Amino acid sequence: MSHPARYDFKTHPVAHPSAIVTGDKYRFTVLTDGLLRFEWAADGHFEDRASTFAVNRKLAVPDFYVWDRGDILEIVTKRFHVVYNKKAFSAEGFVIHLKGTVSGKWTYGQKVSNLGGTTRTLDQVNGRVELGPGVLSREGFAVLDDSKTMLFENDGWIAPRKPGDKKDRSDEYIFLYGHDYREAMRAYFAVSGSQPLLPRFAMGNWWSRYHRYDEKEYLKLHDQLDKDDVPMNVAVVDMDWHLVIPGKELPAGENGWTGYTWNEELFPDPDAFVKKLHDRGMRVSLNVHPADGIRHWEDQYDEVAKYMGIDAKSKDPVRFDCTDKKFMDAYFDIVHHQHEARGIDFWWIDWQQGEGSKIPGVDPLWVLNHFHFLDIGRGNERPLIFSRFGGPGAQRYQVGFSGDAIITWDSLQFQPEFTATASNIGYGWWSHDIGGHTAGIHDDELTTRWVQLGCWSPILRLHSDNNPFNSREPWRYNDEACKIMEDTLRLRHRLIPYLYTMNARSALNDEPLVTPMYWDYPEEDEAYKVRNEYRFGSELLLAPITQPRDNTTHLGAVNAWLPPKRYVDIFTGVVYYGDRTLSLHRPLTQTPVLAPEGSIVPLDAAWRPKSGSPNPEAIEILLVVGADGSFDLIEDDGKGTTVDDGEFQLVSSASSSSSSDSDMETDSKPSETVRFVHTPITYKQDTGVLKIGPTYPANDPAVPKTRDWKIRLIAHTASSSPDEGIRCITTSAKRAKSIPYTTTSTPTGTLLTLSSVPTNHAVVVELASGDPQLDVVDPLPRIWQILDQANMALNTKRWVWKSVFEKPGRVDGMVNKLQTMGLEGALVGAFVELLCADERFAEGLRGGGEGFEVW
Repeated sequence: MSHPARYDFKTHPVAHPSAIVTGDKYRFTVLTDGLLRFEWAADGHFEDRASTFAVNRKLAVPDFYVWDRGDILEIVTKRFHVVYNKKAFSAEGFVIHLKGTVSGKWTYGQKVSNLGGTTRTLDQVNGRVELGPGVLSREGFAVLDDSKTMLFENDGWIAPRKPGDKKDRSDEYIFLYGHDYREAMRAYFAVSGSQPLLPRFAMGNWWSRYHRYDEKEYLKLHDQLDKDDVPMNVAVVDMDWHLVIPGKELPAGENGWTGYTWNEELFPDPDAFVKKLHDRGMRVSLNVHPADGIRHWEDQYDEVAKYMGIDAKSKDPVRFDCTDKKFMDAYFDIVHHQHEARGIDFWWIDWQQGEGSKIPGVDPLWVLNHFHFLDIGRGNERPLIFSRFGGPGAQRYQVGFSGDAIITWDSLQFQPEFTATASNIGYGWWSHDIGGHTAGIHDDELTTRWVQLGCWSPILRLHSDNNPFNSREPWRYNDEACKIMEDTLRLRHRLIPYLYTMNARSALNDEPLVTPMYWDYPEEDEAYKVRNEYRFGSELLLAPITQPRDNTTHLGAVNAWLPPKRYVDIFTGVVYYGDRTLSLHRPLTQTPVLAPEGSIVPLDAAWRPKSGSPNPEAIEILLVVGADGSFDLIEDDGKGTTVDDGEFQLVSSASSSSSSDSDMETDSKPSETVRFVHTPITYKQDTGVLKIGPTYPANDPAVPKTRDWKIRLIAHTASSSPDEGIRCITTSAKRAKSIPYTTTSTPTGTLLTLSSVPTNHAVVVELASGDPQLDVVDPLPRIWQILDQANMALNTKRWVWKSVFEKPGRVDGMVNKLQTMGLEGALVGAFVELLCADERFAEGLRGGGEGFEVW
């Protein structure tokens, strides 16, 4: 059998002695200046093993002092002040005062208005569900109860907690960070482990459908996707890849979902089938339900039975038992490794059979996720599993399967909030059933909007149940929906340079891809109200449309809040001023994606990127002028893992993820396992200079030796004057020289194209003049288009245009008139959005309209 790499789980569960304050039955551990562990043990024996949540308690000791007044103990850091009576924890005897800008008092057992975390599954959910707690609250403190979770022994195996109820034994953590939400999350990750680096291919499109495919149909499907220029990176084969019921009734208590033997009626040559998918640039995942163990009809039964000491002639099943180390060894080293040797890249662990096992507190989901993740990452493979959320600490095991949601608008409406809020418990890589899973309705518009949400989600995985009328092939929808879905799936692959950089940022700096708005604006009430709006990486703000189109305007709408900046919609080029709430209206072809001034977003420049998502040969940069900006494009060769000495950290070739003065610093520094290649991109507003590269380390084989670069200036029209024109220079260690480029006007700005630039050179693009500004865009052509397409009386259209827009006056006057004409609210809202988008347009009209052409 192979080396059990799954047991190489090195943890640091014992805190520095100087961080511990202890008595006969109580123990406090000051993990950071805002994170306190507090334990009660009636027998005086405390827990020092790693738990599913806490794998690293050995952090740098923060500054704090202790005042022991005999019957009263006080512990003080710069963030909190504990007052405790040394008795069993109670509201009367255990109080913590929060210090800083958000002050308050927490008493033991107090409930707070937690901002929410996530939940194990959305199975059969239609709309919102109650979420489990995260570690953030507006009150400034949040408690995480770790009293009942599974433990890990020093040898990497699992263990239960010591018996006893909460009056006998408790193990809890309180986060006391006020509204410093990012610091609270850094403390959470420091103790429970960072999110690992995903393989690059995972950022692309996944195909998954619960359907009884055979090889011919499955390959035909992907041939058609390829013919339609729809890239696909992951081929998930659901449960019918294996035998389910081999011609007989199942024994009592078994459900028929478990299997490990290829169904050769459907897949006559499994090895050839997997190779054909690999040849297309795809990775292959198989669905597995382990609940019923290994039965006598499985190809691997004899070998497993012999290892387990069962007489194979008896045909007795090898029962699944996650608490039996010998069974788990056979499960991995025989059953799964043999399939992996035949080409299976990772597993979909679709556990559905409860949370209990033979040992109290040992959850089979946790055992499967933990050991599958470490096992699939053996050697130099970058680990990836696909499974359900287990609880705090589950971020160590990506990617999350959110479950079988009902296909309705209500389900779609909940998913942006669900995804963003999960970051409050560190879980940043949710994969939803894009399009929904089951029941509900067939609605072309609904599916299209769901695919758009998938494009701007952590993982885009198309999925549906085994109803023959329920599938996600774009060509099974009407022409409008088909075209939009295909364009969206191509866009997802174009986004991978940005997504992969955010993936590395998450692993290095504990910044999830999707975060709620209040992470950045904790003092703004509006940031808490826009539950479906979120930050998507460092550069973008998303407000997905999750409601049907209006029958009059044909536009979907979403209420959004724009923080105090100026923004540009990357699809329309419309400029918006911030510090306000507004309603955004879009046709089915668009979803609101806003970038503030100074944003730099790298894309794959190919219209149809390759399946498999290699590092691209050409990059397109979206640039929003108006403020300084910087972006570090990160790539690698796909080798190396993120798990090192149990700390789940990375060391970049440029910098370490920890600093010497951090409260979260650990005693040991992880060795470098991933070699990143960096391409710095900076923009200086006062000079109008964009600089790209050079890439370093220079001449790394992970990236092409030369690259084409496209720079798309969103909402900025470059000067065509010879004296004020754009200048492009390439520089190397030896010299600088001008390089040719082309300039193209686009509906949303200007596109510059530079060809075959060595990646070990820097490119300097000087815009026409210093301090270039975003265009002031006349909204009247867009208003005309909305009115022209609206379902309404023709004479009313003419009346609206002539009365309001033909001779525009002050914007406030036009808005007031629109609101008193008896028009449908959605139509007025769409007009008002455009009229009031950019305050500079209103100022121009107020000054007499000079510089604006009324179309």
